[in-house]
Amino acid sequence: MIFRDLLAREALAPPWREILIELRRMEARGEIRGGRFVAGPGGEQYALPEAVDLLRAVRREAAQSLDRLSLESETLDISVADPLNLNGIILPGPRLSALSGGYLRLKDGMAA
Repeated sequence: MIFRDLLAREALAPPWREILIELRRMEARGEIRGGRFVAGPGGEQYALPEAVDLLRAVRREAAQSLDRLSLESETLDISVADPLNLNGIILPGPRLSALSGGYLRLKDGMAA
């Protein structure tokens, strides 16, 4: 999946407008899908059809989990240099530089 806010971490990325032209072409050819897949970031979002199916499955599973009201929490530590470090991009909070070293602790998907 790609959207404009994800490029904030990429120093050598071309301008979004150039990427957007190609993304729209790919969508017209049926190679990718455009839409709103992630709440929060504004603007256009694009994903492979397989990713869209996976996102829908995760949403259904999350809704079922909320129905069961699991009291267990999940903690995950990731390097701040990891591409999964989306703090300040998708997740609330300050952006963490990949050059700073260290880890980001996520608890139930949110920075802890």
